[in-house]
Amino acid sequence: MSTLRFYAIKQALNKKPIKIEENERRSALFGRNVFNEDKMRQYLTKEAFVSVMDAVLNGTKIERVVADHISTGMKEWAISKGVTHYTHWFQPLTGATAEKHDAFFEPIGNGRAIEKFGGGQLVQQEPDASSFPNGGIRNTFEARGYTAWDPTSPAFIYGTTLCIPTVFVSYTGEALDYKTPLLRALQAIDSAAVDVCKYFDKNVKKVNTSLGWEQEYFLIDRGLAASRPDILLTGRTLLGHSSAKGQQLDDHYFGTIPKRAMQFMRDLETECMLLGIPVKTRHNEVAPNQFELAPVYDEANLAVDHNSLLMDLMDRVAERHDFKVLFHEKPFKGVNGSGKHNNWSLSTNTGVNLLGPGKTPMSNLQFLTFFINTIKAVNENEELVRASIASASNDHRLGANEAPPAIISVFIGEQLTRVLDELENVTNGKLSPEEKTDLKLNVVGKIPEILLDNTDRNRTSSFAFTGNKFEFRAVGSTANCGKPMTVLSTIVANQLIKFKAEVDALIDKKGKGLKKDEAIFNVLREYIKKSKNILFEGNGYGEEWEIEAKRRGLSNYKTTPEALKAKISEKTIKMFEDLKVLNRVESISRYEVEMEDYVMHIQIEGRVLGDIARNHVVPIAVKYQNVLIENVSGLKEIYGDGFKKLAGEQMTLIEEISGHIASINSNVTKMINARKEANHIEIIEDKADAYCFKVKPFFDEIRYHCDKLELLVDDELWPLTKYRELLFTK
Repeated sequence: MSTLRFYAIKQALNKKPIKIEENERRSALFGRNVFNEDKMRQYLTKEAFVSVMDAVLNGTKIERVVADHISTGMKEWAISKGVTHYTHWFQPLTGATAEKHDAFFEPIGNGRAIEKFGGGQLVQQEPDASSFPNGGIRNTFEARGYTAWDPTSPAFIYGTTLCIPTVFVSYTGEALDYKTPLLRALQAIDSAAVDVCKYFDKNVKKVNTSLGWEQEYFLIDRGLAASRPDILLTGRTLLGHSSAKGQQLDDHYFGTIPKRAMQFMRDLETECMLLGIPVKTRHNEVAPNQFELAPVYDEANLAVDHNSLLMDLMDRVAERHDFKVLFHEKPFKGVNGSGKHNNWSLSTNTGVNLLGPGKTPMSNLQFLTFFINTIKAVNENEELVRASIASASNDHRLGANEAPPAIISVFIGEQLTRVLDELENVTNGKLSPEEKTDLKLNVVGKIPEILLDNTDRNRTSSFAFTGNKFEFRAVGSTANCGKPMTVLSTIVANQLIKFKAEVDALIDKKGKGLKKDEAIFNVLREYIKKSKNILFEGNGYGEEWEIEAKRRGLSNYKTTPEALKAKISEKTIKMFEDLKVLNRVESISRYEVEMEDYVMHIQIEGRVLGDIARNHVVPIAVKYQNVLIENVSGLKEIYGDGFKKLAGEQMTLIEEISGHIASINSNVTKMINARKEANHIEIIEDKADAYCFKVKPFFDEIRYHCDKLELLVDDELWPLTKYRELLFTK
C-alpha cells in the first residue's frame, strides 16, 4: 500500500495544468445550452411561448395540447445541437441528482424511424420510485413514481442529453424530492408577502425569493485521494495526524490560486456559462487546497437547481483535471471545514428589495416590517431552523471554531440594534404627533439606504443580516439548498400571515382602531420585545455563549438525532400542513429518511475505519515493530548484557507500538459490537441515538491511536497518504 502512496505522490508532482482555451466572452457563452426565453421565442409558436411565460411568471397550468407544441420546439432546438436523448432531471432525497435517459429515436415500422418527443413525454415520466428514500411512504414492491416538468426552471443540454428539471412524487402524490416542497414554500411566501406589501404599495402583485449560495470545497489530486479508502468511501479522512504546517500562517486565504486549480476553475466556469449558472467569484479559502465559488443571486428555485447542477459539474470537470472534489463539511481534522452560505432575500415585481432600506420613511417602514418579521420567524422556530441544516457531516463543522455553533442566533449589527431599541420604546396604542415625527425623521427615516459596510461581519453567527439580505451561514457544503430554503420560506410566510392578522385587528376596531402606520409600529414593537433572545452580537464560540444561550432558552443540539426531532413536532407539522408545504405523511417520512441517512453514514464510516485500522495501520505497525525487535536482538547479540543501554529507545518504541495496537484492536471490537447491537434496534430514533452516542464515540478513540502510530512508524512504510501530502501537493 505504501508503494501506492509514493507512486501517487510522484504522479501528482509530475502533473501539468491542462491548457484551457477561452476564445469567447463569457457573456456570449452564457445560456447557450439553455432553453431560455431567447430560444423559446425562436423555436416555439406564439401561443406556446405565451403559455410557458405565463406559467413561469404566474404559475398558470400549461394545457397538454400546448405542451405538444412546446415539446416539438424543444426537441428541434436540442437536435440542432447534437442531442440524442432526453431525461427528467430531479433531486430525490438521496442528496444527489437523478436522471433516466430515453432516446428521441422511435421505430415506425418497415425499417424506418423518427425522432419523437411529445407533450406527454415532456410533462411526465415514470421512473422507478422504490429504490429512492421515501421514509415508509412506498413499499419496495410499490415501484411507481412520477416526475413532472417544472417550467419555472429551464431545460438545458449536458453532453448529448436534454435535461428537463422536474419534481418527483409518489404514485399516491406525496413529494419524494427537495423541489416539490420548495415550490410550495415559495408560493406560500409569495402570497403572504404580497398581502403585507399592500400596506405600502398597492401595485405589488408578486414577491420573489432570491438565493445566492457560496460553495466551498477542497481540491485533492485524484491519485492521492485514491490511495485513501476513507476519502473514496466517506468523503473525509477518518484518521490522519495533522500536518506540522496547516492554516496557521493564513497564507492560503485569498492567495494566488495554484495553476492546476486555476485551470480547473476556468474549465468549470466555461461549463457553467453554457448552462446559465451565473458564477462570478472564485478564490482560495482559509485551509490549504480549499476554495470557494459563488454566483450572482437568482430566483430561489432556479438557484437551488443551479447549485445541484454545479456539484455534478464539479465532479465531472475535476475528473478531466485529475482532481477529486471534496464537498464534505470537515474532510480534514484540524483545518477549516466547508460551508455553503445561503444569502436570502425577497423582492417585488416592482423591483424593490424588501430587505433593503430605502430613501423614504415609508420604504424604510416596509423594510423594517420584513426585517423584524424574519427575525421573529427565526426566533419562534430556531429549533426547526437548526434541524434544516442537520446532517452527519455538518455535525463535524458546526461549532468547530471556523463555523457558526449549533446554537441559532441572529446578528444585525450595531446600527440596526439601535433602531430596534428606539422602536421598542414606541407608545402602546396611538402615537403622539411628536412621536410620529421623531420616528419618521430620526429613526425610520434615517436608516442608511446601503447598510452593507456599516457593520462588521460576525463569522460566528448562524443567521446574519448583511446589508440587503440575510446570510444563513450554518448550511453545510454537501447540503441541497432546497431543504433550508423550504424551511426559511415557510416560517417567514407563516409569520407574515400572523403579522397581517394582528395589524388588521388593530386597525379594524369598529371605527376606533389605529391608523395603519400606528398599528404596524405597535405590532413591530411587540415583536422586537419577544425576539430579543435570538439577537446576539458577540462571539459565538465557547462555553460563555453556551451558558448565555441556555439562559435565554435557545436550543443547542450538537448532534443530528437531537436536532431532527423538531421536524416532527406538532407545531412544525401543523405549520407545514396549514401552508400546504408538506402534509403530515410527508413531514414524518422526511424525518425517517434523514434519520436513516444519519445511521447509514455513521455505519459506513465505522466499517471503513475498522477496516483501515486493522488491515492497513496495525499490520504496518507490526511490521515496523518487527524491524525494531530485530535491531534490539542484533544489539544484544553484539553487546550482550550491555545492549539495554544502547537499545533503550527502541524498546520504548516497541512498547508504545504494542500499546497502541492493543488499544486499536480493543476499540474496533467494541465498536463492532456496539454497531451490531444498534443494528438490531427497529425504532429509528433509538437506532440513530445508539449510533450517535454508542458507536460514534469509538471513532475518536481508534483515530487517536492510529494517528499516534503514524508519528512512530517509519514514513516509508506508512500506507496512507498523509495530511501534508493531501493538503500541500499542488
